[in-house]
Amino acid sequence: MSAFHDFVVKNWPLVLVFVISGALLLWPIVQRQVKPGRELSTLDATRLLNKENPLVLDVREANECEGGRLPNATHIPLSQLKDRGSEIAKHASRPVIVYCDRGAKGGAAVAALTRLGFTRAQSLRGGFRAWKDAGLPLAK
Repeated sequence: MSAFHDFVVKNWPLVLVFVISGALLLWPIVQRQVKPGRELSTLDATRLLNKENPLVLDVREANECEGGRLPNATHIPLSQLKDRGSEIAKHASRPVIVYCDRGAKGGAAVAALTRLGFTRAQSLRGGFRAWKDAGLPLAK
């Protein structure tokens, strides 16, 4: 045990980098366990679209929408979601699929929708790019 202790003491910066990098690698897994059900894969989104008629919400900014959108999507940029939430308030009890370009803004959009009273909002993992890369249908 003393050899291990000596190694840690002599190489504490190396050990610290090892611990921090390990924690950063595990963070996405821990985050998914803490907030289950807040992200959908393209397959899960397709199933939801076929079963429950969710509201599909595109939160990309106008300059990001050139490549098309998901079918029947309502476009409200994330920067305007708080102010324009009344436009979609009647859908608060329906499931909501939120997507952005690559999935990075989805969590923020889900949080904003939750504050607006939406209880079934989920973001599309990988966003519009994942949908497009999966070869799923697009609208112009």
